[in-house]
Amino acid sequence: MSPLDTARLLPWSSTDGKPCYLAGDGTGYVSRMADTMEAAQLNSAATLLKEAHRILEGRRWTSGEIHLLAVELTESLTDVHRVAESRGARLPAPDYDRPGTDDDADTDEPRLPAEAFG
Repeated sequence: MSPLDTARLLPWSSTDGKPCYLAGDGTGYVSRMADTMEAAQLNSAATLLKEAHRILEGRRWTSGEIHLLAVELTESLTDVHRVAESRGARLPAPDYDRPGTDDDADTDEPRLPAEAFG
């Protein structure tokens, strides 16, 4: 499957909240802009997680602080989920998922007998 066969889910939504997609080979200006935005979203999530741990470990917070933290974590998780969806959709399918491959073919991978699973 070529990169042009699948559209990339972009890390932003349209003005009416719908997902935005990009068809291309992943090397253009919009792809680079999306890569930069994904990196910023992931960095922001990491920073927010540290802050959440700090707030929760202190065990001295107001209901307003917890509410704000929940709002920010929800927004960040939404961004990170979109990045994961986008990147996962662009991964090549494993051989065992491709049509015409034999699941019982000899491989160098270890296999457990059925009895191992009870």
